[in-house]
Amino acid sequence: MPVQMTMKKARVPVKIYTNNVDSSALDQLQQVAQLPFIHQHVAAMPDVHAGIGATVGSVIPIKGAIIPAAVGVDIGCGMNALRLSLRAEDLPDNLKKVRLAIEAAIPVGFEHHSRPTAKKSTLTPLERDLFQIFDKHPGLSKMQKRSHETWALQLGTLGGGNHFIEVCLDENQDVWLMLHSGSRGIGNVIGRYFINLAKKEMERHHIHLPNKDLAYLQEGAQYFNDYVEAVHWGQAYAMENRREMMRLLLQALQTQFPHFAITKEAINCHHNYVSVEEHFGAQVYLTRKGAISAQQGELGIIPGSMGAKSYIVRGLGNPESFCSCSHGAGRVMSRSAAKRQFNQDDLSQQTQGVECRKDTGVIDEIPGAYKDIEQVMDNQRDLVEIVHTLKQVVCVKG
Repeated sequence: MPVQMTMKKARVPVKIYTNNVDSSALDQLQQVAQLPFIHQHVAAMPDVHAGIGATVGSVIPIKGAIIPAAVGVDIGCGMNALRLSLRAEDLPDNLKKVRLAIEAAIPVGFEHHSRPTAKKSTLTPLERDLFQIFDKHPGLSKMQKRSHETWALQLGTLGGGNHFIEVCLDENQDVWLMLHSGSRGIGNVIGRYFINLAKKEMERHHIHLPNKDLAYLQEGAQYFNDYVEAVHWGQAYAMENRREMMRLLLQALQTQFPHFAITKEAINCHHNYVSVEEHFGAQVYLTRKGAISAQQGELGIIPGSMGAKSYIVRGLGNPESFCSCSHGAGRVMSRSAAKRQFNQDDLSQQTQGVECRKDTGVIDEIPGAYKDIEQVMDNQRDLVEIVHTLKQVVCVKG
C-alpha cells in the first residue's frame, strides 16, 4: 500500500504509511520536518507512535548533522532470528521446561551474568574502544554503576520492557528462535549523555527548536565526531549482545533437544540506529528509530506483540520510505494506560497457547496495548514482501 497521509505544513513533507496515528505523533513529525537540514522528506512507518523528541517509527534523512534523540536511547536495538531443523512435532506438549531453561541461561530485566560469557576476542576490542570514549567523556562513565565492568556482564542479556526471546513455528511448522534486544545499560547511558550534550550546544549557540529534545550535533562542531564514535560503538555492542544471547539460547535448547541443526542463516538487524546512506541524490545521515532497512532483497524481521504473529520479510527497496519498513506493531497505548485497562485474566486470554509469564509484571506488554500487526503489514505492502510467518509458542520477557 502506498503512502496514506502526506503532511505539507512544514519545510519538507512528511509521508506516513498509515492513517492510524495520534495527534502527539503528528506534532512530533511536523516539528522534525521544520528543521533546516532535513533532506527531501520525513518517512513515518505504519507502526509510528510518539517517542522522546522524534517518533518511534520515523526515518529521518539529515545533511550535515545528527539528532541523538532520533536514534534514541536504546542504541542498536534490534532483532535476531534463525531457523532450526526441529519441527512442531519434536516439541513437547508442555513447554514450561523449555522456558525455564532459557530463563536460567540468559539473565533478564536488570539482571546480568556473574562473569563475562563472551569470548575474549569479542570483549577486547569492545573494551578498548569503550574506554577511549570514557577517556574523552569521563562524565559518561559516572552515569552507570561500575560502568567499566557492567557492560561486559550485560553482554548476552535480555533487558526488560518490550525485549523478548521466543521459540516460534513458521507456516511449514519449522521451529525458529527469535530475540529482541539492544545495547543494554551502556547504550542507554550513551544515548542520554549525548542528548543532554546536544541540548547544551543548542543553549550555547542560542538555537531555538520546536522541541528541545530535537537538539542536534552539527558536522564539524564540537562533540559531533565523539557522538558518531559512541553511537557506532553502541550499535556494534548491540549486535554482539544479540549474537551472544543467541549462542546461549542454542546451548539452553540443547539441554532439552540434544540433536538439531541450524537450517537458515541468522538475520541480525538494528531498528534504532544511524547510518550514512545515499538517498535522492545526496549522502545523508539516515536515522531509523523504530524502523529497519528494507533495501531490495534484504531480509529483515518484523515482530508482533507477545501473543501475535511475527514476520521474516524481504525488502523491496522503496525509495519513498528511504528503503525502510516498520520494526514491529507499535504501541497504541502507554504502559501505564495498559496497566489501567487490562488485568491478569486479559493477559492469559490474549496469550493463550503461548508458554510465557502471565503475571501482573508483564501486563504493560499485553497484545492489546499494540497495533494489529496484520494491519501494519498490510500498510507496508509496497515496502516488503513476507517470506515467513511465525507464531510464538514460548515467550521469555524481562
